[in-house]
Amino acid sequence: MKNLDPSNIGIIGPGRLGTAFAYKFGRDGKKVMLFHHDTDLCHAINTEHLNPRHFTQSLADMPGRSGEVPRLPNLVTATNNLERLVQENDFIILSVTMPRLPEILNYLRPLIARKSGSTCFISPIKGLASDEKTRELITPSQLIHNHFFDLKQKYDLVCVGGPFFDIDIAQGNPVCLSVAGRKAPSLMVQKLLRQNRREISCFYNFDPVGVEACGALKNIVANLKGAIDQIDLGRSIGGTIFARAGVETRALSRILGGSFQAFYSQAGVGDMYVTISSMASKNYRYGKFFYECYNGNPIETNMNVLKKIDGTPEGPNTIRNVHRYLEKKNMYSPLFRSTYRIFNEGETKQEIREQIIQACQFDLRKREYIGPLSRALYHVMPKFWYRRNRGVLSRFTS
Repeated sequence: MKNLDPSNIGIIGPGRLGTAFAYKFGRDGKKVMLFHHDTDLCHAINTEHLNPRHFTQSLADMPGRSGEVPRLPNLVTATNNLERLVQENDFIILSVTMPRLPEILNYLRPLIARKSGSTCFISPIKGLASDEKTRELITPSQLIHNHFFDLKQKYDLVCVGGPFFDIDIAQGNPVCLSVAGRKAPSLMVQKLLRQNRREISCFYNFDPVGVEACGALKNIVANLKGAIDQIDLGRSIGGTIFARAGVETRALSRILGGSFQAFYSQAGVGDMYVTISSMASKNYRYGKFFYECYNGNPIETNMNVLKKIDGTPEGPNTIRNVHRYLEKKNMYSPLFRSTYRIFNEGETKQEIREQIIQACQFDLRKREYIGPLSRALYHVMPKFWYRRNRGVLSRFTS
């Protein structure tokens, strides 16, 4: 991965986050190329230096702006030629949703194979994929490596975790990120991101799977917290949600191949804190609007809520994938199971309220800490040693 050119940055997906990174790297003096298949969108970005589909209104509505929107730097251009983007950029940000990632990887695979040099992919993707038949759950980096299994000498991958909001990256507000992956390319990406440390700083983390699991699962918790804040359950339960979500996130991260430590990093507790407590979070807003708009039909309510949000909240798709995995593994996860029922099976607002109480107040575990025997067994057999939802092993805490 030597001799990569850091002066050019490719971004696949000019959604909110992709556009935010375009603002950031443009300010840093990098030549930025955005890819989108729609020629009309590319033309609008190239002529107006604004993204007409995402972000422009959000920036206009910021306090003190008075409707004025900062233009994308002149170094930012858009193209619908994916091969050109791959050939001309050694660093490529994959700013797409998890459901769209397999399609993009299918397009990229032959282009990466033909490229004479190497490529460093940067993935800020927040989500988990589930195979419909096997119900196996994988992170974005695992999916990428699976697609490029025979191209190991042609690419490297660095994952980027929070806490961050796209609006802060776009405006140049202070943001601190986590970068995870092989150390050498991660340090290159760290240097790339830290060019202006008053805007972005970052720490290295050795555990990409753990960072990705935290980044995906906190969106589920934000959906739930948004709904809770619309219900009269007092001011204390938010702390319980935060703490118990940490228990379930750590357990799932471990079984997916990550480690416990990721949750205690800023990509874990830091990202979860901001995501579940701010209207800047589209996943928090999703939960809030879902409860406000709930009409007894989860599917119809979901469609109505999505119309009110700029961008795609990752939580609703992630919880469906996680639920399939929990069922397959017979894994005890009361908070995540209740969240699935609330957003996919609820009948009344009273039932939503009861699901929240059941998840928080009737957890079958009797202690907060992991005992020495469980801690040892987690290290020896991490994919086996976890509490089951049913059966003999359901009596064992872990």
